[in-house]
Amino acid sequence: MSSAGAGGAGQVTRKIGMALNLDTIRATADRIAASHHLEVVELELQGAAKFRTLRVFIEKDAEGRAKLKAKAAEAGAEEDVTLPKGVPVETLSGVTHEDCAAFAQDFGTVLDIEDLMPGAEYTLEVSSPGLERKLRRPEDYKRFMGNLVKVQTFTAVNNNRNWQGRLTGFSDDILTLDLSAVKQKGKAKKAATASLIEIPLGNVEKAQLVAEF
Repeated sequence: MSSAGAGGAGQVTRKIGMALNLDTIRATADRIAASHHLEVVELELQGAAKFRTLRVFIEKDAEGRAKLKAKAAEAGAEEDVTLPKGVPVETLSGVTHEDCAAFAQDFGTVLDIEDLMPGAEYTLEVSSPGLERKLRRPEDYKRFMGNLVKVQTFTAVNNNRNWQGRLTGFSDDILTLDLSAVKQKGKAKKAATASLIEIPLGNVEKAQLVAEF
């Protein structure tokens, strides 16, 4: 298996074996990531047959992110100042090419040994989640409080499924967006009857950060 750093990919070839179990693959990725002081932000499988791609997005764990903040402070930045320019320290994954390569090597080896990706060829891609990373867990919403986010819901809220605003609250699995933080357009502009909107987490189909510079 060959592997590359952030944004790179490794390739693995497997024969037909047991049925693919994405939950098991995700749990395995979490375990391997933890051994490298990393966390899996997201895992997705795309394509079919020999054109499958397994993408894994990783970041430093809480301890690693704390060290990243400390390093920024040592460089002369206050906690609420952004480094690099315009990018909040908290949103940086801290992941290096070496982190991606090491994780890809170990994860790919386990996928091979445990035959977790049966079938023909597939490509394993490991990278950082980027500045506009997706939000998936309740912890993500708590961590990125105060950031601009983009949300798509399963069912319409005020006759609109796509919202963008500043995340100002998350309690009892309900997120609150301040719509006045962004100029609303299209359906969102008509549906924004108030400056704040509440969306149950269970109604969130997709959510991600919006980079601010």
